[in-house]
Amino acid sequence: MLAKLSRSLTIALAFCLASSVLSAAGRPPKTSTGSSDSSSESTLPSGRGALRQIVQDQCVINWQQHHDPDPCERVVLAGKGSDVGYALLGDPGGGAHYLLVPTQAMAGTESGELLDPDAPNYFADAWHARELLSKFVGHEVPRAAIALVVNTARARAYDQYSIHIECLRQDVYDSLRRSAEQVTSVWAPLDVGGATFHALKIAGEGLDGANLYELLASLTPDTARHMGDYTLIAAGAQFKSGPGFIVLTGTGPSGEILLDSSCAAAGGGG
Repeated sequence: MLAKLSRSLTIALAFCLASSVLSAAGRPPKTSTGSSDSSSESTLPSGRGALRQIVQDQCVINWQQHHDPDPCERVVLAGKGSDVGYALLGDPGGGAHYLLVPTQAMAGTESGELLDPDAPNYFADAWHARELLSKFVGHEVPRAAIALVVNTARARAYDQYSIHIECLRQDVYDSLRRSAEQVTSVWAPLDVGGATFHALKIAGEGLDGANLYELLASLTPDTARHMGDYTLIAAGAQFKSGPGFIVLTGTGPSGEILLDSSCAAAGGGG
C-alpha cells in the first residue's frame, strides 16, 4: 500500500511540474531552473515531453534493471533486451484513471504509423488492461461502463501518444445503453454527452481484430490527412446480439469530457 502511494505521489508530482504552467491556449510549460543542489524534485521531468520521459527514463529502465515498473503500474516489452512496448501508469489526477503509453516516441493520432497494418494494436492492449479499473474500484466494472479515449492533437497536454482508460460518466453510460441498438457498422451521427459524434459498432469481446485507425480514416475521403483533428473513443457495449464496442469520433470536444474517474456508473462512489 505504501509503495503504491509513493508511486502515485511520484507521478503526480512529475505531472504537476509539467502542467502547472500550461495556459488555456495549451502552451508548453517552461522547465524549472533550480540549482544543482536543490531537492530531487527539480530533476523530475517537466514540459510537454514529461509523459514520454517518465516512461522511457524511469519505468522502462527500472523494469529492465530491477524487474520493477515503478513509477508505472506495468511495463510490457516485446522481448528480452527490447525497449519496444508500452507502459501503464495511473493518471496524476488520481481515481480510476490509467494511461497506456507506448515506450517509443509517438506524437498522437496524427502519427502516420498508426495506419500501418503491422502497427501494435494499442487499443486492444488498453482494453486488456481494464482490470486496473476493477482493482481500483474494488469490484468488477462492467464493460459498458468502460471507455478508451485518445484526445485530439489540440487538446492533449503532452507530445506523446496515450490512451485514457477510464469509466464513462453516468449520463454518457445511460445514453449509450439507450442508443446501442441504433448504432450500426456504418458511421452515423450520434448525440452523446451534450455533443454530436460519429458512431460505429464493432462486435466481439475484444479489439484484437480491429484497427480503429483504419476505421477512422474511412470516415470521409479527407479524414486520413487530418487524423490529429479527431478524437477517438472505444466504449464497451453489450448489444442484444452479444458484446462489442461503440466507437465514437469527431473534431469537436475531445473524448475525455465523456469520462469520470470516480467510476460512479459502476458504483465507484467517487
